[in-house]
Order: sequence, then structure tokens, then C-alpha cells
Amino acid sequence: MTSKTVSGSCLCGAVTLTVPTEGHIEACHCGMCRQWGGGPLLALMPTGKPEVSGADNVSAYSSSEWAERAFCKSCGTHLYYRMKEHNNYAIPAGLFKDTGGFSMKEQIFIDKKPAYYDFANDTPKLTQKEVFEKFGVS
Repeated sequence: MTSKTVSGSCLCGAVTLTVPTEGHIEACHCGMCRQWGGGPLLALMPTGKPEVSGADNVSAYSSSEWAERAFCKSCGTHLYYRMKEHNNYAIPAGLFKDTGGFSMKEQIFIDKKPAYYDFANDTPKLTQKEVFEKFGVS
């Protein structure tokens, strides 16, 4: 997929995110993502900051010293994970109806993945240590 702009929304339609992307999906297996959504986070990795329509319906939770997770105040849909210092976003792939051209590019926190599931995708797999080194988190 070449770079394009895609839009997705929460279940109730109160919040829409429009993002530039190359269609890269990342799977995060960390315990927080699994607790947050009941399974691994399959997230679209935008190439820039999302444009948010309906921002008054967005609530953000500081889930760690380095990141926050946002959701729609009306319906509870997960909207994004954001690294505070780097302003990097991960946006749940399920928000987008048009997923043509999306492909899984990487799995992170692979050492935290429980044994009860596996993905068939042949992707780079980073451990927690490798992810923290990549983003300068300690």
C-alpha cells in the first residue's frame, strides 16, 4: 500500500479519526493491551498525527509514565494508544472499514504473548526489551 489517508470511527460515530498511513499493522501482545481489549492489539501505525473529529467525546487514560490510551466517552470504543514523549500513535485496525492494502508488518512484546494463540503471519517479532530500546523507554 502506498501512503494514503484513511478514516475510521467509533461504534456510535461520535468520534472519527483520519490518519495518513502506509497500511502497516502491528500486533502488540503486552499484558496491558490484552487486558485493555481482551486480546492482542491489532493496530494501524499512522505516518503522522491523527485528525480527530468529535474530540469532546474522547477521554484519555494515562496507562503508564510513557503512554496513554484513549476511548470514546459515549460508546467506550478504543481509539488510540499514544506514546507521550514521541507522540507515536497506534490505532485499533477495527476502526477502519476499508482495510484493503493493510498488512501485518511486526509483532511486539512477543515474549509476553500467552501460549493459547499464535499468528500465522511471518513478521519481525520484538521482545519487550527490544521495544523499549527502540523507543528509549526504561
